Amino acid sequence: MSKHTDSEPEVLLERKGCAGVVTLNRPKSLNSLTLSMFRQIYSQLKKWEQEPETSLIIIKGAGGKAFSAGGDIKVISEAGKAKQKLAQDLFREEYILNYAIGTYQKPYVALIHGITMGGGVGISIHGHFRVATEKTVFAMPETAIGFFPDVGGGYFLPRLPGKLGYLLALTGFRLKGIDVQKGGIATHFVDSDKLTMLEKDLLALKSPSKENVAEVLDTYQMKSKIDQDKPFILEEHMDVINRCFSASTMEQIIQNLQEDGSPFALEQLKIIKKMSPSSLKITLRQMMEGSSKSLPEVLIMEYRLSQACLRGFDFYEGVRAILVDKDQNPKWKPAKLEEITDEFLNDCFKSLGSDDLKF
Repeated sequence: MSKHTDSEPEVLLERKGCAGVVTLNRPKSLNSLTLSMFRQIYSQLKKWEQEPETSLIIIKGAGGKAFSAGGDIKVISEAGKAKQKLAQDLFREEYILNYAIGTYQKPYVALIHGITMGGGVGISIHGHFRVATEKTVFAMPETAIGFFPDVGGGYFLPRLPGKLGYLLALTGFRLKGIDVQKGGIATHFVDSDKLTMLEKDLLALKSPSKENVAEVLDTYQMKSKIDQDKPFILEEHMDVINRCFSASTMEQIIQNLQEDGSPFALEQLKIIKKMSPSSLKITLRQMMEGSSKSLPEVLIMEYRLSQACLRGFDFYEGVRAILVDKDQNPKWKPAKLEEITDEFLNDCFKSLGSDDLKF
C-alpha cells in the first residue's frame, strides 16, 4: 500500500477555466480507489453541478500508467473478513457515485488513458464521453477473484454489440487501445501525445454544451494517426461469440465453446475454467437481468450481489490467490458449476430489505 503524506492528496479537485477537474492521485497503486476518494469526488461533483460557472467535468489519472485499476480490493477483502462496515460502505458509496455520474447534468469527460478496470470503469463509463488512447487497457476481470463485473457492469455490458459484453464479463478479456473505442466502451480515441492539448482546448471553451465538447473530441479523433484502419480485434470472432455466449446457462456456454472447437473458442474455454464457478453463474444471471433494467435498478441488484460475495468464500480466496499470495491457484468452493444451486443464486439476488441501496 502506498502511504500518502498530507502534501499528497489521494484525489485533486480543481477549478480550471470552465471546468471542474478531478485527478486520481495514487499513481503508485495505479490510482486504485478508496472510500475517501469516492466521498470526495461525489461531494465535489454535486457542488459543481450547482455552480453556474462550472460547465464541464474532466476526470483523469495521475502518473500516465493508469486511469484507475479499480477499487482497493485488498482493503475491501480485509474489511469483509473482519466484518467491518467499511466493506458495505465502500460499495454503497461507490455505486451512488456511479449513479450520480450516470445522471450528471453537465458534460462529463473521462480521459481513460492507461489501465482502466473495475471501479475505474465505474467512474468513467456512465459519463457522456470516454476518451481512450493507444495506451488504454480496459477489462472487467472480476470473475477471476470470485467477484462479478460490478459498478453498473450489468447495465453497460449487455448493451454492447451482440454478446461482446458477455464475453468481457465472463472471461475478463482485455481490450487495448483503439479496440476500447471500436468495442463501444470509449466514445472517442485520441493519440496520447495530444491529451494535454485536448484538455487545454476543452478548458478554453466558454460555457460548453455537450455538442461543443463532442465537436472538440471529434476533431482530435479525426487527427489521430494510430491504428485507425485496423479492424476491431474481435471482429472475426463475433459470430463465434454471439453463438456461444447466447446460451442462458453457463453449462450450455461451455458446451457451445467445446463444440465450436476453434482456437479462439478453446482459448475462452480454458480461461472460463479458471474462474470462480459461483462468480460465473452470478455474472451470467446479472447480465441477463441487467439487459432490461435501468441503471439504478442494476446498481441496486449489484449492491445485493456485492454483499452476497462478502458473505461467501470465493471472493476472499480469489483475492488471496491472485493479489496476496499470488500463487494464481485459487481453490474455489463449490469447485464445479453443477454444484451451484438455484437456491444459492436466488439468495445472492434477494432483497436486503432496509439495507438495500437507495438513491
